[in-house]
Amino acid sequence: MLTDSHCHLDKIDLTLFNNNFSEMIEAAKDFDVSQFLCVCIDTEHFQDVLKPAQNHPNIYCSVGVHPTHKESYAPSVAELVELAQHKEVIAIGETGLDNFRCEDDDMTWQHDMFRNHIRAAIKIQKPLIIHTRSARADTIRILKEENADKVGGVMHCFAEDWETAKQAMDLNFYISFSGIVSFNSAKELQDVAQKVPEDKFLIETDSPWLAPVPKRGKPNQPAYVKYVAEKMADLRGCSYEHIAKVSTENFNRLFKLG
Repeated sequence: MLTDSHCHLDKIDLTLFNNNFSEMIEAAKDFDVSQFLCVCIDTEHFQDVLKPAQNHPNIYCSVGVHPTHKESYAPSVAELVELAQHKEVIAIGETGLDNFRCEDDDMTWQHDMFRNHIRAAIKIQKPLIIHTRSARADTIRILKEENADKVGGVMHCFAEDWETAKQAMDLNFYISFSGIVSFNSAKELQDVAQKVPEDKFLIETDSPWLAPVPKRGKPNQPAYVKYVAEKMADLRGCSYEHIAKVSTENFNRLFKLG
């Protein structure tokens, strides 16, 4: 059984599935995928990530605002906590920092929103989903300053070095690997994938983006998390079945799912 620990089901082009959401989910099941975490990137479209989770018992969701969505509504701590009361919401995020092509005023907004998300997560005792790009030092610093280790969470679509991974794990965070780990150019990340302890990693698609080899360059979908699992198995010298089992157990433990 595989779990896609980070996907954006509301952003996937359903014309690839005869405009049928259930057909997309069935396609994933044909690839052994049986659990999904649909991740929110702005509160204006929160209902779009909540509704699939309410209609499918194997789909969960989060609530949050992506750090590059400065044009989105900026919810307060109290508003994030209120939205997270839905039983289908198992995490806060995605949130974090993205310095790539960002102006100084953008970073002030990002830092404030990041802190709001961490405070909401601690208040409601739900894990965080962290996005970080070109901001590893500031991300770790703010996680420490805000005592994010009280709830922990996941460093999603991890693409940093081993030192950053160690610092994150010391703060009670899991490391999640996406299709990037299958890219030939991702040698440093592949080294991290080999070193992360067995009880501290997840796998994801981040679909509809970042499709793994052999689907690179095509629209991504939850079914393709199987290719991430196969690459992880190759890198770690174990079976695909073992990666599927361990990553799903880690997901269930992190998000308190039985």
